[in-house]
Amino acid sequence: MRKWISILLVCLIAVGLSGCAGAEKTKELPANFADAQSILDYLEQQNEIFAKAGKNSGDLSKDKRADTAENGQHPYAVIVTCSDSRVPAEHIFNAGIGELFVIRTAGNVIGDHALGSVEYGVEHLGAKLVIVLGHTHCGAVDAALNGGAHGAIATITDEISACLPAGCDAREAEKLNVENSISRIMESEMIAELAKKGETCIVGAIYNIESGTVEFFD
Repeated sequence: MRKWISILLVCLIAVGLSGCAGAEKTKELPANFADAQSILDYLEQQNEIFAKAGKNSGDLSKDKRADTAENGQHPYAVIVTCSDSRVPAEHIFNAGIGELFVIRTAGNVIGDHALGSVEYGVEHLGAKLVIVLGHTHCGAVDAALNGGAHGAIATITDEISACLPAGCDAREAEKLNVENSISRIMESEMIAELAKKGETCIVGAIYNIESGTVEFFD
C-alpha cells in the first residue's frame, strides 16, 4: 500500500512541476510611453532580454487575441525590416500581439506600398517611433554589391546599389541601405511634418543574426 502511495505522490509532484513550467509569466507592458525615446529605451531593453534568453516572453495569449480583435490594435512602434526568415521582428524585441506594426520587404527597401504602410502606422495608428532595421548577412545587400539579380528582384537591388559608393564593404553597405530607406521615408510630407512636430521619430539599426542583438545608429 505504501509503495502505491509513494508512486502516486511522485506522479502528482511531477504533474505539478510540469504545470508550473508551462505557466511562464508574460512581460508586463508599460502603461504608456511618454515619447519616442522612452519607446526606444524599452525596445533596447527587450532586445537584450531576447538575445540572452533566446525566446519571446511577449503576450501571445488567447485573451490578448480576443482583446485586440474587439478593441483594435495600438502599436507603439513601426518596424521596417527585411523579409529574411532569420529576422523575426516581434521576437527580436520580445514583443507580443498588438505591440509592433511590422513592414517587411526584401532588403528593407522602401517603395510606394511600404511608404504607405509606414504612413498608416504613424498617422492612423499613432506609433511614435519608426525603426528601419537592417541586418547582417543580408542577401539583398550582397546581391547589390555583387550583381546578378534578374526580373523584379532587380528593382530591389537597383534601389540598394544606387546608394552605395564604389568599394564599400558589406557592413558599410548594410548601414547605408538603412539610411537610404530612412531618407525615402522622410520624403513623405506627412511623416516629415509629424517628425518636425516631434510626434514621431525615425531611427536606423542593424540586427546581428548571430548574436541576436540590435545596434542602433547614433
